[in-house]
Amino acid sequence: MLIDALNSATLRNPFETLGLQQDADGKWRMRAWMPGAKSVKVLPLKGGNEICTLSCITPEGLFESEIDVKEPFHYKFKVEYPDATIDVIDPYQFRDEAFYGLSTMYEKPENIYKTLGAQLIEVEIDGVKVRGTKFAVYAPSATCVSVIGDFNFWDGRRHPMARSLMGHWVLFVPGIEQGNRYKFEIKDPNGNRLPHKADPVGFYHEQYPSFASIVCDQKNYQWNDSKWIKSQLNDKLRRPMSIYEVHLASWKRKQDGSSLSYRELADELVAYVKNMGYTHIELLPVMEHPFSGSWGYQPTGLFAPTSRFGSIDDFKFFVDTCHQNEIGVILDWVPAHFPTDAHGLARFDGTPLYEYEDPRRGWHPDWNSLIYDFGRDTVRNFLIASALIWLDYYHIDGLRVDAVASMLYWDYSRKEGEWVPNVNGGNINYEAVSFLKWFNEEVYRNYPHAMTIAEESTAFTGVSRPTFSGGLGFGFKWNMGWMHDSLEYMKEDPLFRKYHHGEMSFSMIYAYNENFVLSISHDEVTHGKHSLLYKMPGDEWQQCANLRAFLAYQYAHPGKKLNFMGTEIAQSSEWNHDSQLEWWLLQYDKHQGVNRLIKDLNTLYKSERVMWENDYDPKSFAWLDVNDAEHSVFAMLRTLHDKSGNIEDEFVAVSNFIPVPYIAYRLGVPRPGTYKVVVNTDDKQYWGSGFVTGPEKMVSSNISWHGQYHSIVLDLPPLATVFIKRIGD
Repeated sequence: MLIDALNSATLRNPFETLGLQQDADGKWRMRAWMPGAKSVKVLPLKGGNEICTLSCITPEGLFESEIDVKEPFHYKFKVEYPDATIDVIDPYQFRDEAFYGLSTMYEKPENIYKTLGAQLIEVEIDGVKVRGTKFAVYAPSATCVSVIGDFNFWDGRRHPMARSLMGHWVLFVPGIEQGNRYKFEIKDPNGNRLPHKADPVGFYHEQYPSFASIVCDQKNYQWNDSKWIKSQLNDKLRRPMSIYEVHLASWKRKQDGSSLSYRELADELVAYVKNMGYTHIELLPVMEHPFSGSWGYQPTGLFAPTSRFGSIDDFKFFVDTCHQNEIGVILDWVPAHFPTDAHGLARFDGTPLYEYEDPRRGWHPDWNSLIYDFGRDTVRNFLIASALIWLDYYHIDGLRVDAVASMLYWDYSRKEGEWVPNVNGGNINYEAVSFLKWFNEEVYRNYPHAMTIAEESTAFTGVSRPTFSGGLGFGFKWNMGWMHDSLEYMKEDPLFRKYHHGEMSFSMIYAYNENFVLSISHDEVTHGKHSLLYKMPGDEWQQCANLRAFLAYQYAHPGKKLNFMGTEIAQSSEWNHDSQLEWWLLQYDKHQGVNRLIKDLNTLYKSERVMWENDYDPKSFAWLDVNDAEHSVFAMLRTLHDKSGNIEDEFVAVSNFIPVPYIAYRLGVPRPGTYKVVVNTDDKQYWGSGFVTGPEKMVSSNISWHGQYHSIVLDLPPLATVFIKRIGD
């Protein structure tokens, strides 16, 4: 019976049941479902006299009467409750508005976030503007779905939604404005009620305990970054990129221990990053996530900036402020897996709608999370849309894709028998490969100012090569091998580094296989791995000297640069996501020195084209000295050539990784002239020993050395990296 379906929230076809309906005999009947109401009157939408008072058919709240009209009309109800009388515009007269856009849903991925979720719309009916929210959610196996919220007392009986042929449940509810909280009440294929679900395409969500989605307007914010966006229409491979990786909650905190808001970060973080000379900020995931301890890598709201730090407009203000200060913003994006929280995507409609059903494919043992089904078109479209919205609505400059290796291999972190081979019996997930290629094509096709970066830890071929040549299509790839090998080398006692010399230089064997970013990320300074400073051997001075020499070596090495926050102040402790950086350390000369060095390195790096313009051109790099294991010395030459192939500029870096100076070190240079040390990490201003390298200006001699026709001589400081530049003939 109808009343049973209404009362148990199992009505599947509300547009054929509620509102103005025509009987088989051609007569019109008005039916309203108003639990708890005393009376319901029908009035014209535009205003005028009462048309009729509906009869109460059942005590549960079903009102119904025959109406003497010849055709459908638009109306509103005047509903009397025991404690109030309110006007209600019946949502069940807006069938076309509810279903609008679904037919073109999958023509373009961005149609998902422009159609599904909670869309604020305004329709004009009989000269009356009706504002409200169109709710739409994909749950094809559900037996029924209702939208619930503060506006209906979280009562799943009051607003049953209608199902489309494609499995979307829709309803336009007049009067629902920005700020209203909502969720979906879903019944599984057996009619059992699931835990209330947050909106998968929601733009904003509350924190624990409700995790409710919130209606918000994406059109409010007025951007002021058009100049920046235009300036980014260039070849990122040939631009400087020094990235400051940040976890917003723990960068800096207020005196009461709470995190800074987006707007406070726009003031303090942006000013700091600009002063330090970084070109980009990379944010650990800001997509909504229930557990702060996941750092954002277990997201449940891929379309929503976390409400921990403010509103969506506050987040846009942060990005806008970055752009106005010529700082790009990169976001970590997690399409590899998602958590099992009851309000999230897990078995969303009672079935594995987003995840692989077989746990040998759909369960991630490392993170106790579910893996997206990359072979399902609806999931692929959903994920692509969740990437594009950040470039579209939030003006993000790049997406760094987390855990790519776990997506590419069926046997990632799995033992024999715990995974299912592909159709050819191998371990490559062809569905994930196809998805990642499509993702990169969509980003670069629609947002040519943006870039994509892969965190991929294996030797998978062509990660940062175009899809038309067989690659995955990423713009860049984190160089995890360089990070591992170089840190392993630096951990060694300098006395034994000569036995590990190849670890430091091995990266150049494969340096041009991909467009690498040299990353020293958050993963290297947590979970018992020690801070970067305390990875270094020796006493207090030697630890800091090692750190300074290593950081300068990173800047000299081909590839873009990334360092996690705290590196630039020589943080002593491991990163703690529940605290803040140890800013108090800057009262000490040691930490001030490292901070000053990073600022100087960034300034020099951005000003010298030779250090970044040809990062991925093998002709622009040469080892001058890579075989001196006995002294643990590395010398590299970076060159910039003109169109005729002649050297236009050069830059030399020499690293001495033992605590003993190297006197009268002869260094080959490509051209005769006068040279000058422009950075010495052993300088006193960096808390170094102040060891003098020689005369301020060094004039080359015609003595061939290191494969070059000319050479200069200097003294190498202990545990230091020295940058040398030609300043004239």
